[in-house]
Amino acid sequence: MQPLFTLFWSFFKIGLFTFGGGYAMIPLIRREVIDRRNWIAERDFLDLLTLAQSAPGPISLNTSVFVGYKMRGYAGAAASILGVVVPSFVIILLIALLFADIRYNPVVDAAFKGMRPAVVALIIVPVISLARGMHPALYAVIALTAAAVRYLGWSPVWILIGAAAAGMLHALYRLPKKEAPTNKKCGTDETERPSRKEGDR
Repeated sequence: MQPLFTLFWSFFKIGLFTFGGGYAMIPLIRREVIDRRNWIAERDFLDLLTLAQSAPGPISLNTSVFVGYKMRGYAGAAASILGVVVPSFVIILLIALLFADIRYNPVVDAAFKGMRPAVVALIIVPVISLARGMHPALYAVIALTAAAVRYLGWSPVWILIGAAAAGMLHALYRLPKKEAPTNKKCGTDETERPSRKEGDR
């Protein structure tokens, strides 16, 4: 039970101290699962985030499922999900009950205004850290994708589908090609047949 509780507690802290949505959770997730727990290798973290974003649902919830399942199977996935969901559920429930009383409270309003720039920083930091070590051509892909979404109005769904197809084609192109089998007869290569001498009739 100790590993399951560790998974629950780790993602409970992530869910409890994260404000600003899934992208703001990335620094906390990275620090917990890589730096402190060493559950995920650094080189696999970007692939994990890509998969978590591609699947339906919040990025924090998807990440908790992948990490929990990798560590302890279905039980680990359930413990990680509960760890992420419980803090948010309780906090949202309390806010829903007390929202009418605290909505126009100047202290609460000032607290939310103060957290906004911190949330923006939490979103920018993982983008910079994850971009390190990428091939220079990928920066052009990032810029073109952002421009296509922002100025051309392209749907991110089609961009993700096109990027996935391009990645699969690239992987298939780089697969090692099988060598053509040598022409063999009766278990002996033709090139290895001894030459007939003129006297051998």
